[in-house]
Amino acid sequence: MSAIYKRELRAYYHSMIGWVFTAAMLILVGIYFMAFNMYQGYVYFSYALSSASNMLMLLVPVLTMRSMSEERASRTDQLLLTAPVSVGSIVLGKFLATLTVFAVPMILLCICPLIIRSNGSAALLADYCTMLAFLLLGGVLIALGMLISSLTESQLIAAVATFAALLVVFLWDGLVSFLPDSASGSLMSMTVLLGLVCLGLQALSNNWKISCGIAAAGGAALAGVWFYDSTLFENLLPNTLAKFSLLPHFQAFASDHVFDLSGVILYISLTALLLFLSVQVIQKRRWS
Repeated sequence: MSAIYKRELRAYYHSMIGWVFTAAMLILVGIYFMAFNMYQGYVYFSYALSSASNMLMLLVPVLTMRSMSEERASRTDQLLLTAPVSVGSIVLGKFLATLTVFAVPMILLCICPLIIRSNGSAALLADYCTMLAFLLLGGVLIALGMLISSLTESQLIAAVATFAALLVVFLWDGLVSFLPDSASGSLMSMTVLLGLVCLGLQALSNNWKISCGIAAAGGAALAGVWFYDSTLFENLLPNTLAKFSLLPHFQAFASDHVFDLSGVILYISLTALLLFLSVQVIQKRRWS
């Protein structure tokens, strides 16, 4: 895995993507830092990070578009898949290299709270916890971008599709509010969602046993709950999907200045799930 990690890290900086990403993030966050902390005198650097978080919709696709698709386009994926290293190690090595590129400007930005402190009072603990949450949020988005990149050999398609997916992530709360909240509407929506999940798993893993097993178990669970007490389905789908919203957990760090442990667990769990799905996609292509 270390060889994959070093190879990918060198590739980012030899192709200028790493340098451009670092410069772009430092410039964008620096603008908010100057506006909020230097000019307006806010003591929380987390406000600058919160305001700059939307830039990830543009920066992360550029960072992840080549992670998997370039290997397929240049046919070097065959060399990786036949190398004496597991697919999980390949995906994890690429992820850690991309996350390192993401973390480099974050390390440089660690000086900003100290600059605030040198000019007066500062909330160092809250700011550095927010930077940790920002890094974990970036890890989820990078893992999502890598999954999409593994599905195509075109870097352009990977970048556009990742941007579309991240747009959904950032608009998640608004989209969830449009979902039906009645019991029957939630049942129908949950059934459709279960079907889409099973179809997605079948497409990614090509394992019909797992897909059919999840479909059967999920269908039986929905039917059992419906016949037991149908009122339990009221607002079930909106409330369930709202728990997977990423930004409120980050805002808990940035705006409320509290350490949201549930958000940390959600970020790490989603990152692991997306990386697992990337492994399944590559495994499917390996044996097909």
